[in-house]
Amino acid sequence: MMPESAGPVTELTSQYVSQVTNDLEHNLKEQERITAEIAVLQEQLATLQHDHGTLLNMQQALGLAAPAGRAVVPAPRKKSGGTRRADDKKPAAAKPVAKKTVAKKTATKKAVAKKATAGTPAATKASPSEPAQPTLIELVRRHLAEQTEPRSAAEVSEALIQAYPERGIQRKVVRTTLENLVAKNGAQRTKQGTSVFYVVPGESAQETTEGAETGA
Repeated sequence: MMPESAGPVTELTSQYVSQVTNDLEHNLKEQERITAEIAVLQEQLATLQHDHGTLLNMQQALGLAAPAGRAVVPAPRKKSGGTRRADDKKPAAAKPVAKKTVAKKTATKKAVAKKATAGTPAATKASPSEPAQPTLIELVRRHLAEQTEPRSAAEVSEALIQAYPERGIQRKVVRTTLENLVAKNGAQRTKQGTSVFYVVPGESAQETTEGAETGA
């Protein structure tokens, strides 16, 4: 009896193994896709935070400079009551107070103007009109579009690392970004033997892809 039941059990086990393997592969691809999206969002967040800081500096400089031309000297404080003789002495006592207030206001204007002038070059230097740095997904797609033939993930990674050493680009993130582009129809994946290559979609890209697959 045992040899007869061994066949169905083995076949069922094989099906389970195949299903689990497919699920694991799908799970890993989803992890890589989400990791790439997180990396792209982090770059976008960093750009927005940089622009936010620049706008705050400009707002502060403009906000300090605006009130300087609208300074108003406060009116002397009125006193109630008292004799007629005391009222006669009010104008003489008010003159030194008015001079002191004007002198204080003038010094305040100079300080505000100096601070606003000092902050203006920094705000101008960091003006939001400067173009924001492209995201990694834009760099990857742009690089593929400039190529005349499909490129592997390693070739794309090496090219971007050499072109943008200050960004600290990681090969694993580039590979994940390529797969994310494929999932969004922003790039096409081709195979030559066991190697995987990527190319941007379009008429020229399709012709190149067909030629690569025919050569394989």
